[in-house]
Amino acid sequence: MLRKYSNSRSLSDNIKLGTLSAFSAGMVNIGSLLLFFSFSSNVTGHYAILAAEIVKGNLYQIAVVFSWIFLFFFGSFVSNLFVIHINQKNSYIAHSIPLILEIICLMIVGFYGEYFYKETLAETEILLALMLFAMGLQNGLTASISNFTVKTTHLTGTTTDLGILFSMFTKKEYRNNEALKGRAKLLLYITASYLIGAITAGFTYVYLNFKMFYLVSLVLVIIIIYDLSKLKLKLYWHQRKLIRLNFDNVIRMEKGNEESVAS
Repeated sequence: MLRKYSNSRSLSDNIKLGTLSAFSAGMVNIGSLLLFFSFSSNVTGHYAILAAEIVKGNLYQIAVVFSWIFLFFFGSFVSNLFVIHINQKNSYIAHSIPLILEIICLMIVGFYGEYFYKETLAETEILLALMLFAMGLQNGLTASISNFTVKTTHLTGTTTDLGILFSMFTKKEYRNNEALKGRAKLLLYITASYLIGAITAGFTYVYLNFKMFYLVSLVLVIIIIYDLSKLKLKLYWHQRKLIRLNFDNVIRMEKGNEESVAS
């Protein structure tokens, strides 16, 4: 899910990554809407707010909204930075670091919100900034390692692509195209998972409040542990294969020695 990169990734790899990360993004976005009355998994609306504040000449709000947009951008920048500089040495570590940083950001939001949050404007702006940085990290990572196939923090482009694909499926030649069908399947999984995450956040908000960010972090930990377990399993079977080969070589050598002694 994480360790494979770009064109080496299968449809199954992208679906696993897309569904889990979209679920977490849906929870974060609805969580920030319910707690802070603002979206945090995309910046489309923030660009509109920035333009409105520029027109009004409100310098403080211009600086705040611009910083939110920049932090989403910077999160994506940081994710790809790790991917392109560390990927050749260890792809799993390169792809895990952005998720670990995202978990740290969300845990800080959850912990501060649960124990210290006084609902002041400054606190809200800072916590939203952390969440936007976290979502930038996630979106940048999924897009980078999937060759821009998987983007999970917002559904604007996903919905557009689905509309285009379904219009193409009105022609038989496109309905029989496995690549297009696979793309549509991936986008439908991402959309459904995002929606399920948002609904989950909506239902659990009353009971969990800021603790919902711990749940989101748990989903991201599952992504990291899943690939780690796959790597360890792969290493285990590789070691067993080497042991078996060495054992067979020893047996052949012993047989060869016995035959030479007998002759």
